[in-house]
Amino acid sequence: MSNYGVNPSHYGLEHHGIRHPNQVYWNLRSSALVEHAIRRHEGLLTSNGALVVHTGQYTGRSPNDKFIVEASPSREHIAWGPVNRPFPQERFDALHARMMTSLRGSDLFVQDCLAGADPRYRMPIRVITTYAWHSLFARALFVRPKLEETSGHVPEFTIIDAPKFVADPETDGTRSEAFVIIHFEQKLVIIGGTRYAGEIKKSVFTILNYLLPLKGILSMHCSANVGPDGDVALFFGLSGTGKTSLSADPQRRLIGDDEHGWSDDGVFNFEGGCYAKCIKLSAANEPQIYHAIRFGCVLENVVVNPTTREPDYDDGSLTENTRAAYPLIFIDKTMEPSVGGHPRNIVFLTCDAFGVLPPLSRLDRDQAMYHFLSGYTAKVAGTEKGVTEPSTTFSACFGAPFLPLAPSAYARLLGEKMARHETQCWLVNTGWSGGPYGVGQRIAIQHTRAMVTAALSGELDGAECTPDPIFGLMVPRACPNVPAGVLQPRNTWQDRAAYDTKARELAAKFHHNFEKFAQAAPQVRAAGPKL
Repeated sequence: MSNYGVNPSHYGLEHHGIRHPNQVYWNLRSSALVEHAIRRHEGLLTSNGALVVHTGQYTGRSPNDKFIVEASPSREHIAWGPVNRPFPQERFDALHARMMTSLRGSDLFVQDCLAGADPRYRMPIRVITTYAWHSLFARALFVRPKLEETSGHVPEFTIIDAPKFVADPETDGTRSEAFVIIHFEQKLVIIGGTRYAGEIKKSVFTILNYLLPLKGILSMHCSANVGPDGDVALFFGLSGTGKTSLSADPQRRLIGDDEHGWSDDGVFNFEGGCYAKCIKLSAANEPQIYHAIRFGCVLENVVVNPTTREPDYDDGSLTENTRAAYPLIFIDKTMEPSVGGHPRNIVFLTCDAFGVLPPLSRLDRDQAMYHFLSGYTAKVAGTEKGVTEPSTTFSACFGAPFLPLAPSAYARLLGEKMARHETQCWLVNTGWSGGPYGVGQRIAIQHTRAMVTAALSGELDGAECTPDPIFGLMVPRACPNVPAGVLQPRNTWQDRAAYDTKARELAAKFHHNFEKFAQAAPQVRAAGPKL
C-alpha cells in the first residue's frame, strides 16, 4: 500500500477493516482529484472548467434501497416504517465483509471532513471512496478542516462508498443491487451499486437528524441567509420549489443552501458547499449559481456539447435532476463561518401545480406547525418517470426521507424555538397561477423574489391582509413590485367555479394526509384548510 496526499491521518484505514488496498490518496485537493478523475475516465472538463460526470441508471437518490441496521440503543428511538427500513445485524456483517474484501487491491480516495460549521456542534467524518470524483464531491460539500488538523483527524462517522460493488438481493436481503445502509452503533455507512453522489451527502444529513434532536438541536432541511441588519431567514421546501435559488440572494449573505441546525445559539450550516439543481439554469434568473459553476465544481448528468464542451442546462434527456456541487466560497457574499443568529423569518416554499395556494401568505404559529408537518408540494409532468400529470406530494418537515425520528420530534422543537424567538412564518407558492399546470402560468420568479424581499425586509409587517376562505391563510392585499391581481389566486382564474372545485380537492388531500398526525395538538389540527 502506498499513501499519497496531504497530511494523512494517523488514524489509518485498518481501523475501518480495510486491508491491503493498492494506493490510498489522502485529502487530495480539487486540482489533483480532477486530474485523477479524467485519467480514470470518470468525467471530462467543460468549457467553464467544471467536471461533468454521468451517474448511470441512478440519476437521483434511491430511497427504497436505504436501510438502518436494527440495533440498540438506536432501535428504541427510530420511527421504523417505509422511510426507515430495518436491516438485520447479521446480514449487515456479511455484506460489509464482502465489501471489505472487494476493496483489496483497489485505489482509494479519502477525504477527512467536518459536518457542521459551528465548532461547538460539528462532527468529524471520513469519506472513503473508489471514485476520484466522489472524493471531489465530498471535498466540495462538507466543511474542510485546516490543513494542520488532518493528521490528527479521528472520524466519529465513516462513509465507505464503492459504486461498482453490487449487492445480491437474494443473499444480502437488499431490494436491488444498490444499497445505502446506516449503522448508528458502529458509526458507519456503507454505499454500493450506485454512482449518484447525493447518497453520500444525504447519509450524513440522516445521521445528524438522528443525533442532534436528541440533544435539543433542531436539524432542518432548509437553506438560510442573513440580511444587512443581521436578520436570519430560513427557507424550507422540497426539490423544485426554489429553496436554493431564492436563498442565493445578492442582497443577502448565504449561510447555506440545504441543511442546517438551530441550537440555543442560533443557526449553523451542516455543510461547506451547495448541491444546486441546474435544469434550465440561466445567468439571468440565477446568476449566483450560474457563476459558481467553474473549476472545482462537479456537474452531474448535464449534457455537454462534445465539440465545444459547453454545458446545455436546458437538456434534460439524461434526467431533470441535473446537479451542480460546489464549495460555498464559489458563491458571492457568503457567511464566513456559515453561522447566524436566531431566525427572524421562516419561509415555507411550495410549488402548487394546481394553481390554488396564494403566492404569499402569513401563517400564525399553529398554521406553521400544520404546514411544517404537512410538507406539501406538487410534482409536475416530466420531473420524474411515470409522472404525466400533477400529483400531490406530502413530505413531513419538508424532508421525510431523511428523518430517523418521528416527525413530531422535529415539529415540537420548531414550535418551541419559534415561540421563544418570536419568529414570523410565511408560505410562498412558487407554482402556478391562473389555473393548474397546463392551463395557467408559473408564477414569475421576479414576482416571487419581490414578495420574499418584502416579507424579509419588514415591509409587510403591518400590511392589511385578507383570509383565504378555504385555507385560512392571511394574504396581503398589496406587495411592493408585485401586481395586486397576482396575490389573490381565485381572481387569476377565468373560471372561478373551477378554482373553487380544485381548492376543495386540494384541501381534502391535506386533511387526508394529516390523519397520520393524530397526536398533533387540537389547535394545530384545526389550523388546516376548511372543508
